[in-house]
Amino acid sequence: MRALREKLSEIYENLGLPRIIIIGFFIVLLIAAVPLGLSVPNLLGDAIRRWAMYGILVLAMVPAVECGINLNFGISLGIVAGLLGSTTAIEMGIPNPWTSLFAAMAIGVLVAIPLGIGYGILLNRVKGSEMTVSTYVGFSVVAFMNLVWLSLPFKSGTLIWPLGGRGMRNTISLASSFGGVLNNFLGVQIGDPTQGLYVPTGLILFFMAACVVVWLFLRSKTGLAMSAAGSNPMFARASGINVDMMRILGTTISTALGAIGIITYSQSYGFLQLYNAPLMMGFHCVAAVLIGGATVRSAKISHAIIGTFLFQGILAVALPVANKLLPGTNLADVMRIIISNGIILYALSKTKEGS
Repeated sequence: MRALREKLSEIYENLGLPRIIIIGFFIVLLIAAVPLGLSVPNLLGDAIRRWAMYGILVLAMVPAVECGINLNFGISLGIVAGLLGSTTAIEMGIPNPWTSLFAAMAIGVLVAIPLGIGYGILLNRVKGSEMTVSTYVGFSVVAFMNLVWLSLPFKSGTLIWPLGGRGMRNTISLASSFGGVLNNFLGVQIGDPTQGLYVPTGLILFFMAACVVVWLFLRSKTGLAMSAAGSNPMFARASGINVDMMRILGTTISTALGAIGIITYSQSYGFLQLYNAPLMMGFHCVAAVLIGGATVRSAKISHAIIGTFLFQGILAVALPVANKLLPGTNLADVMRIIISNGIILYALSKTKEGS
């Protein structure tokens, strides 16, 4: 009995009370779905899809934390770079969906790299206030892009408002370009199409491939130097590591992953969402990686994988359950706000305790 108590205590210490509550809440929602007449396999399929489509955006938090800039609320820089890459690929009119997808990613990364370098230089000048400045940068770039979306000289009817309207549409369909390309690749339908479980194999493989690439980088000589610069800058400098350069590198990788992540997300969703749509995505990414077990000083790929599934899984299950229990309410959105902001506040409150 004593050994069992010690084991439970160890599990509690490793998970923490917020994560235990979130895991329990997720299980309760799944159980509640059964008497409400909802299909649990269908809900799990939606949770898996959301997990894979959002995963790379959350993965972008890992190099940012590891290089020492803490939680990257400025991931919106990478997101707008990815949106620019996507809209440019659509404007080019590439007929092949795979070519269009990878063209969007290539252009998005090319835009994200200089943005990430400039962003890293800025954060090097404000050491100690990175999260405050990154939040300001995240909000500012979305506001600035509202003007850009109105000014871009694109001509494609898919992108611009019809009948001589000015500027880009709020929501842009990807049906004629690269919508659902990864989701449909090697996809497996288990059971009835309306009630069963659909596994987007291609989307999951792409997310896992991104995780492997980041894992390999973090274990390379440069990746280890970057992590050392983030965890102990004084020791890193004594070892001959250029700490500022490593911070810029981590910020740039995070920004580039943000560009790839939003394209992966959008192709699964089927639409690009411009203007103020990316405004709070940085907070969702931060909340997800923290739910997975990361802190403001340490983040692992496993934290991104686990945290994304829990965070997106709750959203996938909570909305239909809430609609059944209280039709016509926005209970699911309220829960999302409470969970995301609550876990961020919890993590920030633990910063001074060294967690």
